[in-house]
Amino acid sequence: MVRLTRIYTRGGDAGKTSLGDGKRVSKTHVRIVAYGAVDELNSTLGVVRRQPKLTRRDDRLLGRIQNDLFDVGADLCVPQKRTEKKGQRLRVQAQQVVALEVAIDERNDKLQPLDSFVLPGGSDLAAWLHVARTVCRRAEMDVVRLLETPRMGMPPKEALRYLNRLSDLLFVMARVANRNGRTDVKWQPGQSQE
Repeated sequence: MVRLTRIYTRGGDAGKTSLGDGKRVSKTHVRIVAYGAVDELNSTLGVVRRQPKLTRRDDRLLGRIQNDLFDVGADLCVPQKRTEKKGQRLRVQAQQVVALEVAIDERNDKLQPLDSFVLPGGSDLAAWLHVARTVCRRAEMDVVRLLETPRMGMPPKEALRYLNRLSDLLFVMARVANRNGRTDVKWQPGQSQE
């Protein structure tokens, strides 16, 4: 269990912070940027959960996802060593990704088929879900950047898969919020061209 007794430590006043293993790095370090984006995503989901049209079922799902996103952050904040034993550190697990896939499949079955790309918008809830989806995509890109950076430890593959599935789920949830896709705002290619 985590116990926080002091909110400010002054340890970051010079632009450095600590990773989960105690190593001090710049606040612009690729690993810090990655789990900072995950934190931003979590905050965005907090706003989504305050939307009045969100169902209890989806609120419970998003609550579980917010908790999972702390697992993603914990995974990202400690570089994984090849010698790390299973269960030694908190890492995102494959079953967390599978749970997102199940949620996607349950919701996607009821949707109108897509015949165009969907513009972010429609209902207030759908618009916020699209905002969360794009924040999730950016977090995913930041994790990919971490994976592509040499000497960053073993890649957090399940964390990356989790974010990839989560952005898909948020897209599907936005369509559900738009009356199962019936009130989606669709892209009309070249609409404003002469």
